[in-house]
Amino acid sequence: MTTLTDNYGLPSPKELEAWALPYFPELKGLNSGAGYSPVVLPATGTSNAFDVNRVRADFPILNERVNGGKNQLIWLDNGATTQKPQQVIDRISYFYEHENSNIHRGAHELAARSTDAYEKARQSVATFLGAPEKENIVFVRGTTEGINLVAHSFVKPLLSAGDEIIITHLEHHANIVPWQILAQETGAVLKVAPVDDSGQIILSEYERLFNAKTKFASVTHVSNSLGTVTPVHEMIQIAHRYGVRILVDGAQSVAHTPLSVTELDADFFVFSGHKIFAPTGIGALYGKSDVLEQGIPYQSGGNMIKDVTFERTVYNPAPSKFEAGTGNIADAIGLGAALEYVRNLGVANIGAYEHELLDYATKELTRISGLRLIGTAKEKASALSFVLDGSTTEQIGKHLSSHGIAVRVGHHCAQPILRRFGLETTVRPTIALYNTAEEIDKLVIAIRELAR
Repeated sequence: MTTLTDNYGLPSPKELEAWALPYFPELKGLNSGAGYSPVVLPATGTSNAFDVNRVRADFPILNERVNGGKNQLIWLDNGATTQKPQQVIDRISYFYEHENSNIHRGAHELAARSTDAYEKARQSVATFLGAPEKENIVFVRGTTEGINLVAHSFVKPLLSAGDEIIITHLEHHANIVPWQILAQETGAVLKVAPVDDSGQIILSEYERLFNAKTKFASVTHVSNSLGTVTPVHEMIQIAHRYGVRILVDGAQSVAHTPLSVTELDADFFVFSGHKIFAPTGIGALYGKSDVLEQGIPYQSGGNMIKDVTFERTVYNPAPSKFEAGTGNIADAIGLGAALEYVRNLGVANIGAYEHELLDYATKELTRISGLRLIGTAKEKASALSFVLDGSTTEQIGKHLSSHGIAVRVGHHCAQPILRRFGLETTVRPTIALYNTAEEIDKLVIAIRELAR
């Protein structure tokens, strides 16, 4: 029998927690950090209440220790890539153990299993995005390939010298460089919508860019460097008023906010699987049926053809005509599993939890003397870019890494927007559904060490 003389004969808080956890799992972590308690949000839709501790249990890498076992990993580099739940890992393993085959063409059972799983994943993407049909979904390697596909398959044939393409100051390089290349090849002109000092799009200036020469627009939904949530619904409406098709880069929004491409009325929407707990090397492009029919193949070869002779080729309809060769079958299936995982939790639940955590982190970081947040738009998601007086961003990144805290340091493939704020680099912690207030506390403590 244990004698609890140091607590006046009463159980200590940790002993009470250990006793209570089997009955009240939501109490886990109450004594592990100053001011920390797990956030449990009410259910919406078909999901259960969002319990971050139960979610964390699904991600085995969060148990990883780094720096020679000295530190527990704190993953705040979610804007670069997210970690994978056991459900996704298991689904990919199951594919290789029980379903591995090329798709569509085989006459044997494994080909049928593989094809069914692949097309089920396509349906999962369509359902998650609110697309009318799974045929609106093209599997690509990620957001970058999706944007390039649209640029070359749909936009390039529209362009003549002097025509204009509109983007914004917030864009990732992947939504700048493809349009620059098209402009160089065709003589078209790239127009850039400005942002205000908070990092938000100036809608009046955006609309002022549209004219009879405008042939296409491509805009981010959430800035990867600042976290700004753009007024994308209004931006789509403006483009359509001028008869202009528009692409939405959803790489940084898809894991954080509920969306429907049908309600948005987006012509194209692209995202990367690895930003939403799926494997790398897989993503999806949504396109309206008429624009997919209008587009010409970006790549050519097997799988995308209906008939080939030496004189001519007849292509399959979309999405097959944009999926030349053997696709990334296993990881497409992994993407489907990831989206089902997120859907079961409830994207609205995830967004509400992350918003609360983002507000908490913003409040705590702004209390640090000499720290300046870059990007202070009213509507934000995930990202907390900052600089700190007296320390380079590289020094901050190394210091945080020594505490087991993983963040991104650099220009985040978004040099124009950082230069808009007079910077070349920032430190960028980014939040996901498995992060906690305790982890934010540890981030703040580590930064304070440098600030002192």
